[in-house]
Amino acid sequence: MEQVPVPYEPQHEPGPRPGLVLGLELVGAELLSAVGGKASNLGELLRARLPVPAGFCLTTQAYRRATLGAGLDTVHAGLAAAAPGDLPGLAGLAATARRLVMAADIPADIAEAVREAYAALGTDTPVAVRSSATAEDLPFASFAGQQDTFLNVVGADAVLAAVRQCWASLWTDRAVSYRATQGISPAAVSLAVVVQRMVDAAVAGVLFTANPVTGRRHEAVIDASPGLGEAVVSGAVNPDHFVIDSATRRILERRIGSKAVVIRPFPGGGTERTARSGANQQPCVDDVRLLGLELLGRRAEVHFGAPQDLEWAIDGGGAAWLTQSRPITTLYPLPERREGPERAPVRVGTRVYLCFSLAQGLTRPLTPMGLAGFRLIASSVARAAHFEVPAPLDGPAPYVQAGQRLFFDLTPVVRSAVGRAVVPRVFDVMEARSAAVLRQLFGDPRFSVTSRSPWRLLRHIGPVAARARVPESLLRALFRPEAALRRAERFGERFRAALVVPAGSTAVQRLDHVERILGRELFPVVPNILPLPALGFALLAAAGRLLGPAAAPGALQPVLRGLPNNVTTEMDLALWRLASAIGADAGAAAVFDGAGFDEAVVPDLVRRYRARALPAVVQSGIAGFLGCYGHRAVAEIDLGMPRWSDDPTHILGVLANYLRLEDPGQAPDRQFSKAARDAEAQVERLVTAAGERGRLRAALVRAALKRTRMFAGLRELPKYHIVEAMAAVRGQLQAIGTELAAAGRLTDADDVFFLDLIEVRDGLAGSPLQHLVAERRAAYARELGRRHIPRVLLSDGTEPEALQAGAAGAGTPGVLTGTPASAGTVTGTARVILEPQGARLEPGEILVAPSTDPGWTPLFLTAGGLVMEMGGPNSHGAVVAREYGIPAVVGVPDATSLIVTGQAVTVDGAAGTVVPDRPREAGRLPAGGAPEESAGAR
Repeated sequence: MEQVPVPYEPQHEPGPRPGLVLGLELVGAELLSAVGGKASNLGELLRARLPVPAGFCLTTQAYRRATLGAGLDTVHAGLAAAAPGDLPGLAGLAATARRLVMAADIPADIAEAVREAYAALGTDTPVAVRSSATAEDLPFASFAGQQDTFLNVVGADAVLAAVRQCWASLWTDRAVSYRATQGISPAAVSLAVVVQRMVDAAVAGVLFTANPVTGRRHEAVIDASPGLGEAVVSGAVNPDHFVIDSATRRILERRIGSKAVVIRPFPGGGTERTARSGANQQPCVDDVRLLGLELLGRRAEVHFGAPQDLEWAIDGGGAAWLTQSRPITTLYPLPERREGPERAPVRVGTRVYLCFSLAQGLTRPLTPMGLAGFRLIASSVARAAHFEVPAPLDGPAPYVQAGQRLFFDLTPVVRSAVGRAVVPRVFDVMEARSAAVLRQLFGDPRFSVTSRSPWRLLRHIGPVAARARVPESLLRALFRPEAALRRAERFGERFRAALVVPAGSTAVQRLDHVERILGRELFPVVPNILPLPALGFALLAAAGRLLGPAAAPGALQPVLRGLPNNVTTEMDLALWRLASAIGADAGAAAVFDGAGFDEAVVPDLVRRYRARALPAVVQSGIAGFLGCYGHRAVAEIDLGMPRWSDDPTHILGVLANYLRLEDPGQAPDRQFSKAARDAEAQVERLVTAAGERGRLRAALVRAALKRTRMFAGLRELPKYHIVEAMAAVRGQLQAIGTELAAAGRLTDADDVFFLDLIEVRDGLAGSPLQHLVAERRAAYARELGRRHIPRVLLSDGTEPEALQAGAAGAGTPGVLTGTPASAGTVTGTARVILEPQGARLEPGEILVAPSTDPGWTPLFLTAGGLVMEMGGPNSHGAVVAREYGIPAVVGVPDATSLIVTGQAVTVDGAAGTVVPDRPREAGRLPAGGAPEESAGAR
């Protein structure tokens, strides 16, 4: 029978100096700033009456006193001024800090306090001495393995020496770099030290109370190896691996590792590593103890209220001990829905959620106002389709949020025969990887088809199509295409007129205006415009059928190059024409000298532009461009994101980049014109091929392809109008924010974007909102650091994409595979860009990005090729890449991590492959400058 340990109950006071030393039973979450994350969590485990080895904590007060006057203030200032990606600079400052800490004397009273507390644990008791930083084991950042731990320390003098080394480890290169990328001030961190009795471990390892790979919250994952757990957490062994279903208590998976190394305490102090021989095919922990560990982990999870990553050890008597607990920071948050007074019906069973943010090419979180805006927009869509929406400001029933991003409940679609037939095909051309993940779910019995009739869908779509006169629009486009274009233009003019707010409106009237635009005016854009580009692509497919064998693979794609009537292309070319005008004026061009290299130059240009102090060609040109396109932005579907008219830094940076293009043959306007000529030539070739099978067939192919080229470019127009509306809404919200700030209810006018519409109305009624805004800003800043966003997420936290076997390029080593987006092959130098603001792309470089929206596309003009982690052949990036004639592959998993800036890559836009010319260098930093963390680092 398993021996159940009794939780540690202290038999003594922690010592005469509670400000310096505290028993672990006396610490908890409320003392985080004094004891750090590790000690705080150990204290919480004790409060939950879980088995934790006896010990004490030397507080941050001791660290601060010991290092006071050591000269660390100068180091803090240097680190605060250093760029996160300046690794040599950070390393040099970190080395200086370590040297200063190691040279500082431990004050006598601190040393005495440690000796007394250590003596209370027993004479020459082996202990673990572990760093416990204030910025460690937090819900949003684990800081795993950033500071040092010393095992099997014996004797008071050795403990004091280990304490000093722990203090110094606050300033390791890896810890300094990690904090820099997390945006944590060096002056804000401090270090406590935990001293605990060593467990004489027969076997040890780690336990995750949720599956960190698949996201499943009902699965516990245990890795185990003989001896101390250091062998597992450091990655020194291939441990035994177990997955347990927490609900049924079944062991779902067991994989026996080689366990070739054992780390054990060395007599007298320290540890030794011993190689094991033999196959070691027996598990090192039996099923009874596995289930016992899972139960301890579940108790810890219940106490902390979140899935936990725990370290554990089982001693020679069979007793299990927990030696550390921290949140699993890599789990994506579960979907949740804002519920107002009218609560939505409870959804039964596992649900399927699609990330709408990623489908729009947006990886960053949305501001609270951005989320609030989409709740109202989604409600307007649902009401137009005759769905019941009890509380429009809370969003319709399918709308949920997770990780400050938009998700929609697609369970009814997955369980519908019509939905299965239609929706994945739409995503095939918009976001191909999402389509693959959705199809993967079709075999899951939890999502079996329950609806086979199309009538339920038609009952909701029919009224929307009838109200927008979609059938009439399609017929007009077929037989009077120019008239269809003119009607689309007139709709745009009426739409813009509806966005104007009456002069002299009060703040409350402005807020009513905002809700009217989002709730009524915005959605009709889609059914009034989208049928035209949809028809264009349908006619392209029809032409392919008419051509039959004459339409060789890839023969139709060139028809989509150099498309007219694309507002995004027109915007990019307008910016290029401005750059050409600036380049032709020596005085104007001179103000951009160095802007492509010196980060200080572009902000200075912005300052001079706002002061109207730039040369006339630049000043008037930028003003004219922003007058037409200033409503656009990067991540422009978020109401909280500044428009280019608010902050033209990005536009001035792009102009500086354009001015570096020296080869006239690479000029974007020439490239676009050539693409248009090539497309028209391809149309003539296809018409000629069709003519070999009859004159009527040739005429039909010509008419179809003519309309394809007329209408396909309008694919960008609905979003363009929607963004116009969002810019108008943003302007009204800024005016309201200014009034709230003047009334003392907000600190800054832009704080309004960290509220929702209900809260803004509360503010106008007199409620102070500063504290709420501060919380929201902090949460938003943390989410900005999240890199991995699931395309599809189940309500139990499972990420179906993580369950798919294999990865990109699994069939051919060294080859990354995605979706073909724009034909052509190019070999060039990769430039990994995570955010376009301030980015520099040298002419001819391969742009590697997580995704793109129209705010990125000015960079395309000088790109030699494009690689995207998200997207399909008709996503924004793919459409613009085709029009510019640059090879592009989209939907390449983890491209921004697997490809490094400066690496030579070959992009084959027809085959959908990306081939790095050499393997990624070990130890290189990923894009963004965040230090890579070893899989075993803890």
